[in-house]
Amino acid sequence: MNAAVNPGPAQRSASYYTASLNDATQYPTLKGTVKVDVAIIGGGFTGVASAVELAERGLKVAIIETNRIGWGASGRNGGQVTGSLSGDEAMRKQMRDKLGDDVDDFIWHLRWRGHQIIEQRVERYGIDCDLKRGHLHAAMKASHMGELRAFAAEAERHGMGDQVELLDQHAMREHLQSPLYLGALKNRRNLHLHPLNLCLGEARAAHSLGALIFENSEVLDIIHGDQPAVVTAHGRVEAKQVLLAGDVYHKLEQRQLKGKIFPAMGGIVTTAPLGELAAQINPQDLAVYDCRFVLDYYRLTADGRLLFGGGANYSGRDSRDIAGELRPCIERTFPALKGVPIEFQWSCAMGIVVNRIPQLGKLSDNVWYCQGYSGHGIATSHIMGEIMAEALTGTLEKFDTFAGCKHIKVPMGDVLGNPLLAAGMWYYQMLEKLR
Repeated sequence: MNAAVNPGPAQRSASYYTASLNDATQYPTLKGTVKVDVAIIGGGFTGVASAVELAERGLKVAIIETNRIGWGASGRNGGQVTGSLSGDEAMRKQMRDKLGDDVDDFIWHLRWRGHQIIEQRVERYGIDCDLKRGHLHAAMKASHMGELRAFAAEAERHGMGDQVELLDQHAMREHLQSPLYLGALKNRRNLHLHPLNLCLGEARAAHSLGALIFENSEVLDIIHGDQPAVVTAHGRVEAKQVLLAGDVYHKLEQRQLKGKIFPAMGGIVTTAPLGELAAQINPQDLAVYDCRFVLDYYRLTADGRLLFGGGANYSGRDSRDIAGELRPCIERTFPALKGVPIEFQWSCAMGIVVNRIPQLGKLSDNVWYCQGYSGHGIATSHIMGEIMAEALTGTLEKFDTFAGCKHIKVPMGDVLGNPLLAAGMWYYQMLEKLR
């Protein structure tokens, strides 16, 4: 399906990540015709991670991005890499028929595969992205502690007991200078990082392996058939296979994909550098999110700022005043930061799937798609990038496991999708008050 032509070079969001990026490389606009093995539409984590995987396997790859590499959610998110796999319970139910008793182990190991890929890639290609370990999943009520104890027990059963630790309210004082929490699960396996620098570093790695990268090159059409191609305003990429990896940002292939994924807008702010206050409020430099359905998440940046996000907006529309909405949350979490200057504010569009299971599939014999991480995109996109690379090179076992899952397709998706998501989140917020 055609979309409007991009009028000119895209500017990155006015975020802390943009202000602190390590690599300002600008890749060319696609002009003329090029031929590759795989054309990848989308220069976020899914597209870039898949490109690295495929290039490492010796394939000639081209990434075609409407804006800039890492322009969307991949370069705007909270920077937390956790084992909180979106849709895990729905996966367990749907995949049990295929995997049988192995489904629990499959999902557990899937939780941590993204961490492994990211750490190995950062080391292999020397990517500077402020990568650190350590995370708290924080409880705000007694029922939350029960959930954390269950997860800790599961970690113990899978041999990961030495990497998690349950903290009570007293122990929390050694980790956060906050009155909010009854306890937490401390996880030494989880990571936090600068996502835009990771995405740009991986793009540079893919390019070093021979991948072609085109920015400011909106794909207007996908040509199906024995010789597939993608078409832009000024060029064409002919390929043996095409991977559509644009997540919630594109409007391509609406006949099959419309009504399957919807945008939720997350707001993030970053304070001025905190100086000595940074070590006071978070002495172990841990990333944090709480146990609520609509949660707050935060961490310290490399230069000692508080990066704080929360309050996902399921209307699909941006907030008018992100800083105004999040300041009370910051000051409630850390009273010592009352009145702290906020220097950056920006939004992040997350691709939400109704059942939260990532959507993998084929649009035709050699045109594939991968999308929908529902707020857990850094780790999940790298897992899916590996699965898609395996599938495009002939190993379909994991792809088929995901592609076999049933998804809800909302009729009149553009009209009904976001109101239904907003109603669903209201329902879960009501449940939150009861649990």
